[in-house]
Amino acid sequence: GPLSQPEHVQQTDLASTLAIGLGVPISRNSVGNLILPVVGGKTMREQLRFVHLNGFQLSRLLQENTPAYEKDPGYEHFKIAEKSHGNWIKLYLEGNNSEILLNLGKKVLKQYLEALKTLSSSLSKQVAQYDMYSMMVGTVIIMEVLLLLLLSVPKALSKRAEFEVPLSPPLFSLLFYLMCLLLCAVHVIVCTSAESLCYFCSMSWLTAVGVMMLISALMCGILSTIAKIFENSRLPPKNPTVSSSSWSEIDVLILAGTIGHVLSLGASSFIEEEHQTWYFLINTLCLVLCQDLCRNYFLLKECDPRHSTNVKQNFDNIGESSDCKNIDIPAASNSKLGKITSSSEFIKGSEKWISLATPWIILICCRLLRSLNQTGVQWAHRPDFGHWLTSSEHKSELSFLAAVSLLMIFFLVQRRCSLVSKIALALGLLGVYSYRAAIGNVVFPWQHGGKDISKGITEARFVYVFVLGIVFTGTKDLLKSQVISANSSMKSTGLWEIYSGLVLLAALLFRPHNLPVLVFCLLIQTMMTKYIWRPLKFDAAQITIMHYWFGQAFFYFQ
Repeated sequence: GPLSQPEHVQQTDLASTLAIGLGVPISRNSVGNLILPVVGGKTMREQLRFVHLNGFQLSRLLQENTPAYEKDPGYEHFKIAEKSHGNWIKLYLEGNNSEILLNLGKKVLKQYLEALKTLSSSLSKQVAQYDMYSMMVGTVIIMEVLLLLLLSVPKALSKRAEFEVPLSPPLFSLLFYLMCLLLCAVHVIVCTSAESLCYFCSMSWLTAVGVMMLISALMCGILSTIAKIFENSRLPPKNPTVSSSSWSEIDVLILAGTIGHVLSLGASSFIEEEHQTWYFLINTLCLVLCQDLCRNYFLLKECDPRHSTNVKQNFDNIGESSDCKNIDIPAASNSKLGKITSSSEFIKGSEKWISLATPWIILICCRLLRSLNQTGVQWAHRPDFGHWLTSSEHKSELSFLAAVSLLMIFFLVQRRCSLVSKIALALGLLGVYSYRAAIGNVVFPWQHGGKDISKGITEARFVYVFVLGIVFTGTKDLLKSQVISANSSMKSTGLWEIYSGLVLLAALLFRPHNLPVLVFCLLIQTMMTKYIWRPLKFDAAQITIMHYWFGQAFFYFQ
């Protein structure tokens, strides 16, 4: 037949239509109508039953939210349609198949649809009421945090990688207290004149004042950051002759790879096999890093003879300073200096070869992880190592692998934590294993018989306590270094403890057979930090994009 104009439907109608189509109950708080053309191929009896179910659900929702629901026009129309529906059922049971039954069915169906439309309209006006004041307060906080992060990003991604939020000047400025006073006055006016219940007005005054202080502090911090940016832009550069405008091969690769991945999302074929895109980008990145390491350790040092004479010049300077102070250096000291020089050269040589091997080790780790969980349509039918581990016959092997993985996570993360955080991290990882044992994924060595499987709520809460404790300790150290004393070591410890708390949370959320993915992620990050990023002196922007690339690839490894 001729093509008809497509009917416009509301988004809320999809929930009711899908529920009826799938044969499940309609959501209790749904205000949508049944899209009748979807069930147009059904018999008249089934169509009437479907619209009656939808109308009954809407009428019950109206009764819960409206005291005088009986006077609502939609409810009255629904009751009239129900009576007509009853008359139709009587004729149907009597075996009447005449034209009267069909016409009456169409009439009842039309009454139901009008009742559904009226009920949905009245419910949308009464139930779907938005708390505009609370939404505005939340939006202001989110926008302030976003603007503060955007203003701090250029400095954070520079070579010095500084991320500093000015807290002390705003908290002791006159503008901060004036804004607090103004916002509190606005809060009083809005809450005393609001007709409907407001979530933010129902909060305690202490909490509301704290939110107002947070908004004021963020606003003052934004203004202080903008003032610093304008002040620094007026100052002349310290080294005007130095220009770093040239782009390296790594810069071109990460920029082209990121833009290419974004453009590839426009094709459905690339979306289906997105993991192949990230595998290709990671492999290419490792090869380019290997090339840069070879250039750094061989070509540059051959062209620059200063690298080979640095140690000798240092010891010559020591000898010259000793002569100036009239201190005689015995002949035996020359042999000691030679031993120190040879040992330092041996350490540097071993680090050089480890650095050169790091990209290849990363490629091997990524290839092993691809065998753990096969991804994509091409290998979906093939069994992988993850399926072998998750089978009930290999629970002891899975338990051993999970225990070793948690132990490796502890050794990779604990090195820069404080003593209290190390103990909390160890207990938290033990709680992770206990949680998995409680829900039946792994077993303890002393468990021989069957054990009752629980939900593991107690063990999970035990781990969450340590996660919050570690994150709180790190946040406290970070704020202390930011406000009280500008201590870089305390700031570094605070950031690392927050990071270790997030790693503990990830270990809790990962399934046992995916814990090796987290271990390899931490191992690759440690190796790249020590043997690639520091020797090649990458800036924060390059390291951030590499983190993003590896994070996307590891998403498909799990």
